[in-house]
Amino acid sequence: MAKPRSLDEKRAHIDVCLTEDVACIRSAGFENIRLEHTPLPEIDLAAVDTTTEVFGRRLSAPLLISPMSGGIERGAELTQALARVAQNQKIALGVGSQRIALEDPELAHGFKVRDVAPDILLFANLGAVNLNKGLSADDAMRVVEMIEADALMLHLNPMQEAIQGGDTCFANLLSQIESVSTRLAQHGTPVVAREVGFGIGAKAIEQLEDAGVMGIDVGGSGGTSWAMVEGKVTEDPQRQRAADVFRDWGQTTVESLEQAASSETGLCVFASGGLRSGLDLAKSVALGAQLGGMATPFLKAYFEGGETAALELAQQTIFELRLAMFGSGTATLAELPQRLVREARVSYLWP
Repeated sequence: MAKPRSLDEKRAHIDVCLTEDVACIRSAGFENIRLEHTPLPEIDLAAVDTTTEVFGRRLSAPLLISPMSGGIERGAELTQALARVAQNQKIALGVGSQRIALEDPELAHGFKVRDVAPDILLFANLGAVNLNKGLSADDAMRVVEMIEADALMLHLNPMQEAIQGGDTCFANLLSQIESVSTRLAQHGTPVVAREVGFGIGAKAIEQLEDAGVMGIDVGGSGGTSWAMVEGKVTEDPQRQRAADVFRDWGQTTVESLEQAASSETGLCVFASGGLRSGLDLAKSVALGAQLGGMATPFLKAYFEGGETAALELAQQTIFELRLAMFGSGTATLAELPQRLVREARVSYLWP
């Protein structure tokens, strides 16, 4: 069977993220909030508890190594290495889109990590728009079973697909998501709807909750811009110019988390998009997130320093989370929202 065209795209995506400036110019918004410091934390640093439970898995910290790539040689090696890191640190991992493994079963091995990470919270992954391109709820169940995942991420990426010139038929997608959510719920498998870096608002959150998803990853603007990634990959000058225009498109991660809080959703909320430290992770939890995801930092750490560097990044992030909790006098994650302080946001009026 011929290799899917998307394999070349995946290789290009990795190369661009490693070598090009594809970050949003605007930040994720974490500088606009802070955690209240206390000189009398009244707790022992050693007693700070960063553990949490998500979808039945106990984690040492609310940290997710967010989906990146899989199915190609380098992507498979990356996934295996990060799975070992996740197992070592008892944190969560999401694999890259598994559509190519449905098209070519020989590529499925690039996503399978249970042999090295039997205990982690593991997310399977499909592009939601593929449900309008022939994939079914049964296919969604197959990708979960393929890697023995605990849950499925359906990623939502309309702007990325539009700039890429990819699959842009997002019409009537909610009904398809509902079908997948219903099918997987029969097997006790949660579905998480995930934006890839353009954020999410209260209306979409409510629509997704009504469609039966169990969680959302807000995937806000402020980290890697997938508009810019696609702009660097394409040779079409029209799409290159559009990528520059839409580099900062969407709601920031902080804005998206605030939208989730305002909607009073019962969903499990994940924060991703521009998280670069354990302090960002602490602020995300304070804003209502149950998990905070990082992708590009782990990608760069691995390709610059191997599995050891990726492990050190995970350890550093958890250490910084612990320090943020100690400095704000919070012994558990549940207490962090009580320490949240919002800064005044400055607007500049130009003559």
